[in-house]
Amino acid sequence: MTPRLNDKIENAMRFSALTERITGPGNDAWTIHRQACEAFNRGEDVIVMSIGDPDFSTPKVIVERAVEALYGGDTHYAEIPGRPALNRAIAGLYRQQGLDVDERWVIPAAGAQNALYAAVQCLLDPGDEVLAFAPLYVTYTATLEAHGAKLVKINTSAEHSFRPDVAALADAITPQTRAIFLATPNNPTGVVLNRQELSAIAELARAHDLWVLVDEVYQHLVYDGSFVSMASLPGMLERTVSLGSLSKSHAMTGWRAGWIMGPPEMIEHAQRLALNMLYGLPGFVQEAAITAIAHHQSICEEARQVYAARCEVVRQGLENHPRLTLLTPKAGMFVLLDIRQTGLSSHDFAWRLFREAGVSVLDAAAFGEIASGFVRISFTLNEAALAEGCRRLCKFVDSLN
Repeated sequence: MTPRLNDKIENAMRFSALTERITGPGNDAWTIHRQACEAFNRGEDVIVMSIGDPDFSTPKVIVERAVEALYGGDTHYAEIPGRPALNRAIAGLYRQQGLDVDERWVIPAAGAQNALYAAVQCLLDPGDEVLAFAPLYVTYTATLEAHGAKLVKINTSAEHSFRPDVAALADAITPQTRAIFLATPNNPTGVVLNRQELSAIAELARAHDLWVLVDEVYQHLVYDGSFVSMASLPGMLERTVSLGSLSKSHAMTGWRAGWIMGPPEMIEHAQRLALNMLYGLPGFVQEAAITAIAHHQSICEEARQVYAARCEVVRQGLENHPRLTLLTPKAGMFVLLDIRQTGLSSHDFAWRLFREAGVSVLDAAAFGEIASGFVRISFTLNEAALAEGCRRLCKFVDSLN
């Protein structure tokens, strides 16, 4: 039988399985945020506490440098491996932590998300296993599995404040395990791994010859300033790939200025990938990033103070409610709220809070089922708005049977 024309068209118009594979269940979590933003833009009385985009603008000195570069004609192809001045500046941030690295250890990327995707393509093959503690950020599951690798989640528990279970990690290692993925400080939990926890994980990585891929985007927003880099531990510099970004610490989410820091051999592979995937971070963005790092200490200190103060506002607004339990974070711009005593699922709680009280938060189950029963609240609003959002949230809980 001759194939019908429609059958031929249908067969020709199929799509790659990749985009289906990287469409994780957590993607739907952003629907509530989109609807909240649309309502806010219509002028409705909505308090948006559902995304980690700083509410303050990029510091003026950074913007001015980018504008100067643009007017100076910096609108052409930029160096694919990154400008030497930028790579030296990024390496300098790690040298401040005691790491013996230089510009050969760095390549810029279009934000930490792009950096993670690139690192996964360089380190993992189809069938490789990568171990990661859950809960973890919404896009990470899909990104880690995009190349055909298998993500093995190691659940943490709310009863232990979502801190890592290193014994469970050790039990999950198999001959197929290729890497361990960490996020410290963690989004959404705000957990910062301490030296003892990192050392135990490092011992496993060395014993089983594993890479450690670590998201350290929030490292400069640790409230008390105490942060330990995995790469700084004995024997770990050569097997650690660190992901960094200026998005949160320097209020530069829209600039897409991130990087990979890792062994020079790995960076060479990332350069080959960048040739085919990005073809160089725009020159004016690189110039802005150089300026941002030059003012790193003052900018980050101000941001830390802002988020620590906002965290305190949320703590005071929510921690004394008898049906709510707050997991106070150690870093970043988020807090997890345990709402299990309300009798609602975290999904229903988030949507009813939005529809009935005009406050949007994120269902934390998007970060893994282990976080079901929690919602994530962001600190990306001024203190008055945060206080009002907490007041509305408590009033909403009081209205429940």
